Amino acid sequence: MLLTNALRIPIFACRVVALWLAVLTIPALTGAQQPSGAGTSGSPASKPDSPQPKQDANPQPSGQNKSFIGYVTSRSIVFPDIATNPEPLSAGGKFKIFVNQGISPAYVLGSGVSAAINQANNSPSSTGQGWEAYGTRVGYSMARASSTSFFGTFVFASMFHQDPRFFPESHPSFFRAIKYSAERIVITRNDKGKDVFNSSGLLGPLAAEALSNSYLPRSEQTGARSMERYGSDLAWRFAANIFKEYWPTIFRDMHLQKVMPSQGGR
Repeated sequence: MLLTNALRIPIFACRVVALWLAVLTIPALTGAQQPSGAGTSGSPASKPDSPQPKQDANPQPSGQNKSFIGYVTSRSIVFPDIATNPEPLSAGGKFKIFVNQGISPAYVLGSGVSAAINQANNSPSSTGQGWEAYGTRVGYSMARASSTSFFGTFVFASMFHQDPRFFPESHPSFFRAIKYSAERIVITRNDKGKDVFNSSGLLGPLAAEALSNSYLPRSEQTGARSMERYGSDLAWRFAANIFKEYWPTIFRDMHLQKVMPSQGGR
């Protein structure tokens, strides 16, 4: 009961803010977002699976060490932002990913772990200790994660015509996975499939941390603390990228299903 009551206020407040912002921004962004090659019948929301792997614009010569970059052939419940086809997303498709991220197991688990770390560090100290305090910290973490997804995955990605999805590699080496996961923090695809500076992914958590100063304790409402949380957000995203990088490989090697096309249809 204490945990439920503690979670209720910050989560409810975040949802109200997110829905209010969505009402204001969806009409404008939907009208402005017309990615090249996107149509109502070919959007990822209506056709999530595609039988052909994504090919790079500039084919790499055979024997090159760079891993093949593709997409999964079915949606991931754990990581909704893993790409399921190479087609550009409409604003509505980006909004759908934001909604699915807010209820995904990865976001819930990540919020629980983050809250546990803050509980151990007694941060923020005014929250105190005990299960009620832990529930409050989980609420804070989920509120920040949801607003980060709202701004980065939907608002800024739609404004800048960028693709917020993660395109995994096929059987990457460990060091290649680390490098690629780090690169995708600052590099993303635009709606035309070209790599660009990831302004939406970097501005999203920054806007979310600015918003969090409206509900976090006063001790957290400083520029220094906001930047510390922003750095933590990017570190969590890097870790999540590594998991998403290996997610298709894990499922394929366990013979659960064919979740990622092989290069050349093999």
